[in-house]
Amino acid sequence: MAPIVSVTGGDIRGFIRDGVSVFLGIPYAAAPVGPARWELPRPVAKWEGVRSATEFGATCVQAPYPPPIHALLGSDGIPGDEYLNVNVWTPDPGGSGLPVLVWIHGGAFTRGSNARQIYDGGAFARDGIVVVSINYRLGASGFAAVPGAPLNRGLHDQIFALRWVRDNVAAFGGDPDQVTIFGESAGGMSVVNLLAAPAARGLFRRAIVQSGNGSGVCEAQDAVRLGEVLADRLGIEASAEAFGRVSARQLLEAQNTIGLELMINPDPARWGASVLAGGLGLLSFFPVIDGELLPARPIDVVAAQSNRVPLLAGWTAEEFRFFTFPTGIAAGITDDTLSVLLPRYGLDPAIADIYRAERPGAGAADLYAAILTDAIFRDDVTRLAETPGATHLYEFAWPSALPDLGACHVIEVPFVFDQLAAAHNLTGPNPPQALADETHAAWVRFATHGDPGWAAATSESLVVHRFDFPESTDAIDPRGEELRALRKAHT
Repeated sequence: MAPIVSVTGGDIRGFIRDGVSVFLGIPYAAAPVGPARWELPRPVAKWEGVRSATEFGATCVQAPYPPPIHALLGSDGIPGDEYLNVNVWTPDPGGSGLPVLVWIHGGAFTRGSNARQIYDGGAFARDGIVVVSINYRLGASGFAAVPGAPLNRGLHDQIFALRWVRDNVAAFGGDPDQVTIFGESAGGMSVVNLLAAPAARGLFRRAIVQSGNGSGVCEAQDAVRLGEVLADRLGIEASAEAFGRVSARQLLEAQNTIGLELMINPDPARWGASVLAGGLGLLSFFPVIDGELLPARPIDVVAAQSNRVPLLAGWTAEEFRFFTFPTGIAAGITDDTLSVLLPRYGLDPAIADIYRAERPGAGAADLYAAILTDAIFRDDVTRLAETPGATHLYEFAWPSALPDLGACHVIEVPFVFDQLAAAHNLTGPNPPQALADETHAAWVRFATHGDPGWAAATSESLVVHRFDFPESTDAIDPRGEELRALRKAHT
């Protein structure tokens, strides 16, 4: 018999697959369309009867990934207005007290959704955990600074979704006092933002940061400047009323144009220094220091906290190869261009000599990817471990079987969810199931008990668990000299 539960809004009917009860596309907030696109999330209108929850819900309007990345990940895009929705997987909707994992997807704050097969929560439910995956407003819808509209609407959506979890997860057998949030890339950055946001306090007990950082924010005045450029591209005045009359398709076209221009011409005078520094040339519309939801840079806020929740945090060993080799950028990186590219990230080009010394035979593109892996991902994640509170660090070191990818960005996600069969475009054929078993089990342990299975890092002993195959190991401060040199190299 199909499972039926009651949630905010009314009754929903899911389905059972492999012994797991699944509920898809549940709206947690009202549809943010028209003028509501620029407002704070509002409660969903109640529906009559039993609503079907057997298909993924809509996604925020977005462009497909460029062909090289699309080939690795695919793209998202389910049309519809009710794109503030969640999916739930549970082993027992009639149970109680089960730990809860809430997943926040990545996609540079402009792409992605909770509908990807590699985010399927069935394996976690199989192991006794209720999984909730959320959608939120992306791109300009979620993060453009529009006069008369609140900032950080996408983060407000995430907090609204966490409140929905608090109020409704018991209906699926979950314990609202045992919630762990986790996310990767922009989702990992979102987790750090939520750690820093006063409005999110008390909504989760633990947190997992996968390939995120706490520095990817911009100043409000620069966000306003970018919003004015967006209004100009749309041919409207910069006001919430005027933006409320813009269609989603028009908004997306203008957003895409700005993202491309920003990458081609990263001029601080045009875009604002913090847009370039926080977005690193990869992000266009993303979280803003608004003085309220985000009082300062999240990494600085979290570093000052004395009662931070326990963390599991890490990176992949070769994150930036994902952005360098499939895209063709690697072909244009030489020793000469390296000295031009690194200053764009606020780095002294001399840092390349230190990385080169540890990597005999590495080409300029390899060095570029290694340096940016540390500068964008590893540095901030390590800083989290240097703050008060328990932090378990990991590095995912298993390399993709596909040419040039290595242990790249996103590679750990199908292992975490134990969804390798859906990830061969990224992993190559025959990824090691034993490593998925190990990685997935660590996330289960952390969500259940707060201990993934290795020692927490301390200032005296920076323990990093390195996931690899055929053997995973613990290392103390791996490549620490490079990271310390990198920190000194910031100009």
